[in-house]
Amino acid sequence: MTLTIGPLSAEPGRKTRGTVPVDLGPTTVDIPLVLVNGSRPGPRVVLTGGIHGGEFVGTDAAARLGGLLEPDDVTGQVVICPVANPPAVYDGRLGKSPLDGVNINRVFPGDKDGEPTERLAAWLFENVINGADAYADLHSGGIDETLLDFVGYRLASNEKLDAKTRAMAHAVGYERVLIGRNAQGGNSHAAAARQGIPAILIETGQLGGREPSQTRTLLDGLYRLLHHLGVVDAPQHVAPVTVQPREWVWTGSVVSPATGLWYPDATTGDEVTEGQSIGRVIDPADGSEHKVTATATGQILYGMNGLTVVLGAELAAIAQPHD
Repeated sequence: MTLTIGPLSAEPGRKTRGTVPVDLGPTTVDIPLVLVNGSRPGPRVVLTGGIHGGEFVGTDAAARLGGLLEPDDVTGQVVICPVANPPAVYDGRLGKSPLDGVNINRVFPGDKDGEPTERLAAWLFENVINGADAYADLHSGGIDETLLDFVGYRLASNEKLDAKTRAMAHAVGYERVLIGRNAQGGNSHAAAARQGIPAILIETGQLGGREPSQTRTLLDGLYRLLHHLGVVDAPQHVAPVTVQPREWVWTGSVVSPATGLWYPDATTGDEVTEGQSIGRVIDPADGSEHKVTATATGQILYGMNGLTVVLGAELAAIAQPHD
């Protein structure tokens, strides 16, 4: 079966690279895509990187994988979108688009008649994600964010779908697998789950890093995932898994009580208890201090490393093992 997205197409046994123009209303953006149509029929797997700016590992790994995969190595089809949100990646370099100040990973499946970022989400969901047999969205800790690598997935109240998604998450080979208790919200993998698509989020690296070792970690995980899905043979160059995946659940999120300067006392990887002081936000104008406490007991899996924060900015996300 021919693999087609917009003006790009790849016949069975072919690989096509190029861009697709997407009308966002006030502007048009070019979305880069790699279409690998395998020599043998099988599942369609979709990978997106660059949903957020300043998260370089996912974009790097996706681009490299697009260069490495060849049709003769593939059973099925692989669609790779290394830069899903060009305005945020190239112009903003942060989570929100400079076009409208919207975080695209809060508005999926989007609105084709909405604001620019909503239109982009709608196009990606309809043309890239929809119809996939499996989907992985690639992220990392941004420029001002510390993070422990993890894989996330959402429960969709569908036993068969949840089992497929859980198996995908474990196949990546990361130590932490975070379970979302439902598929609500505007994240791309949550919207995909609501559509019946097994979908995971993979977080690799932190602080806007682009070290080759981080990209290698993610590439190894993607090859394990593709092998699990039956798309590629067991790759010989992938590092062996040395950890046993363990499921975790989110227990709390800490947000800034004010705009000001953030001075943390607890950092990513620390164990905290509910009510424990984890830092202060200080008003640079009058020196007033706002104490910040943990909203739950568990381990901080990612946190704010930047000095300047606005009211409501997420300072820490806390989780604990499911068992």
